[in-house]
Amino acid sequence: MARFSRQAESQPDVSTRRTLFVAAFVAFWILGISARLVYLQVSQYDKLATRAHKQQQDAVETSPTRGAVLDRQERELARTIDTTSVFIAPDEFDKNDNRAFQEISCTAETLASVLGGDQKTFSDQITEARGGGRRFIWIARRIAPEQAQLLDSLELAGVHTRKEPKRFYPNGPLAANVLGYVGLDGKGLAGIEQVYNEKIVGEPGKVFIEKDSRGRAYESTELPGSPGQTVILTIDQTMQYQAEAALTAAIAESHAKAGTAIVLDPHTGEILALANAPTFDPNDVAAATPAARSNWALQNIYEPGSTFKIVAFSAAIEKGLAKPDDHIDCQMGSITVAKRVIHDHHPFGNLTLADALAKSSNVAAIKLGLRVGDPTMFEFINRFGFGARTGVELPGETAGLVHPLSRWLPSSIGSVAIGQEVGVTPLQMVAAFGALANNGVRIAPHLIREIRNASGVTSFRPNPEQHRVISSETAAALRGMLEGVTLNGTAKKAQLDGYTAAGKTGTAQKIDPKTRTYSSTKFVASFVGFAPVNNPAVVIIVVIDEPGGSYHGGDVAAPVFREIAEQILPELGVIPDTNFKTPDLIARAIETPAQLHADEKRRDQELQQEESRASTMPQVAARDNRGGEIVYAVATSNAILMPDLRGRSVRDTARVCARLGMQVEAHGDGGRVLGQNPRPGSELREGQTIYVDFGKLN
Repeated sequence: MARFSRQAESQPDVSTRRTLFVAAFVAFWILGISARLVYLQVSQYDKLATRAHKQQQDAVETSPTRGAVLDRQERELARTIDTTSVFIAPDEFDKNDNRAFQEISCTAETLASVLGGDQKTFSDQITEARGGGRRFIWIARRIAPEQAQLLDSLELAGVHTRKEPKRFYPNGPLAANVLGYVGLDGKGLAGIEQVYNEKIVGEPGKVFIEKDSRGRAYESTELPGSPGQTVILTIDQTMQYQAEAALTAAIAESHAKAGTAIVLDPHTGEILALANAPTFDPNDVAAATPAARSNWALQNIYEPGSTFKIVAFSAAIEKGLAKPDDHIDCQMGSITVAKRVIHDHHPFGNLTLADALAKSSNVAAIKLGLRVGDPTMFEFINRFGFGARTGVELPGETAGLVHPLSRWLPSSIGSVAIGQEVGVTPLQMVAAFGALANNGVRIAPHLIREIRNASGVTSFRPNPEQHRVISSETAAALRGMLEGVTLNGTAKKAQLDGYTAAGKTGTAQKIDPKTRTYSSTKFVASFVGFAPVNNPAVVIIVVIDEPGGSYHGGDVAAPVFREIAEQILPELGVIPDTNFKTPDLIARAIETPAQLHADEKRRDQELQQEESRASTMPQVAARDNRGGEIVYAVATSNAILMPDLRGRSVRDTARVCARLGMQVEAHGDGGRVLGQNPRPGSELREGQTIYVDFGKLN
């Protein structure tokens, strides 16, 4: 017994060992768990938090709000409006496939009835997205407000609506080829919208959708994006409308294939209007044809014909090889160059250079080209900007076609001098004439006037390239010669009422793609001109492609120039520099509806009030200079009383004098009347000349 007790005392307690083992195990387990928690909370926190957010929250990127595009008067040409789009969250449908199938079928049927479309298409889209594990799919973009309201009220499973911006062009097709358009994803696909997409597009926002443990959305929050920058164009909305209207009417009347018209400020290079016909509505791009979306003003090239003769005439005068009053033998309309016989449209004998340009003699142009030689001719072609892109801020511009001097044939000078064997764009041609109008300095044409950030601070202003093409003396000589084209030459239909004008006609045969020779039925008619002659305010080009019937530039394009110029010159506040031939024509032009500026509208109201007051006073009937409609004015017993013109704009002055049937002789440089003769209240004789001094009001 004693022996057994001694053995028991010598052995360790089993329960104690077990307790220590368990304690040690628990301690190590706790230590391991703690280490793991520290690892997860410290080292893996960002990764796990991101995974948790993905499980609990969906983030949907919203389309950014594009900046506005404005005209030079800061009137909206393109803006962004809010619309509603519909998207599906596929994982919100029941996890059970059978019940999910029923939910999807019901949702697809309702979507088809509300949005229109095929139920099976909607069902397949949702099923495919759910099976592929996608969390978000667009079902319909930018739907009608009433459709959005109905969907919200139905509270369909997995169906959500979101506000989404849409590009809107308030003037429809106006300046469509300049503005361009955007796609469903809000990305610019043409025009200014494409070139300046990064500046206009803005920063996108995000919509965060909170989900419960079953993946059903219960709350959403939206983080708005940043709006894009505002682009201000050189385009004037009113002038753009007038150019488009005149061009479209001419295309319809002549049954032409297409046409373009560009209005350029030669002193700044700013494009005031750029019109193409046919055109399209950027609000409905899907309905537009590829031809309508093409910007013919800078993408298509044509042989310029006689408008290109300014190169040969300028080179000869600039190099001192000829003067405007020099005589040149036009050889009765025929000349041979490297065994190639070239004719004039009419046999001419001995003409001065000025008359030769006015009558558009091919022989004279070729002789001047031969006189200056191939290298000098090629140099002046490059000086005027032909064969190179103008750099205008629009996509797709072509450089035209000018063969390198090494590829010129012995007969090439005979072709190039009269505008053959070269291809130009209307934009290149109007910029070349801009150099003549700007005393020999060519300024690169451009469309951007200013870009402002979301805070309204100017972030960009253009600095267009400019260089001297010819001397100011040569430019002045060419302007005088080109005035002869409108007075005595091929462009008499380009003469303006109240303003002097100069320019050059062009009638070029097109190449027949089948025979690869000049067509006898297809032509390009053009006219490029500027006004007034001594201090040109605008240069305008009109190009008509394949007119039917009459196809000469002087008959088809020159009248369009006249119509555009007679409307926009008063709009620019340009002082008339010659007598009005038909005062009522100017009165109608300056009363073109809907686009007067605020101050002009105010002055119109003042004029109407004055005329209303005048109607209560003694009146006298007076016919206009053409013996047309009778107009009335305030009168004494013997004569009409001179109204007070001081402070009035050019527009108002022309209107008042036209209604009175009086001639106007304007002096000075400015937009408002500072003085007049006769004085206000003086008696006027019918048809009397009124002398008006214009200037700037202090």
